[in-house]
Amino acid sequence: MAEEPKITKDMTIGDVIEKHPDCATVMMESGLHCIGCHVATHESIEQGSQAHGMSDEDIDKMVVKMNEAIEKKD
Repeated sequence: MAEEPKITKDMTIGDVIEKHPDCATVMMESGLHCIGCHVATHESIEQGSQAHGMSDEDIDKMVVKMNEAIEKKD
């Protein structure tokens, strides 16, 4: 049985960065540059990404990359 992903697009940007700081690099490289913004603590990955013009496909790819980054670290 596959393990549930640790990061999902409905999680807030702030929560993800707090729990997995290395994901900030993945977000920045993917075009999500609002990591330090005060809204990031309340906005989901999906909401923030859409606000920056990212497609659903781009958001999904970024979430996969973040989960891969976490797996490598574990």
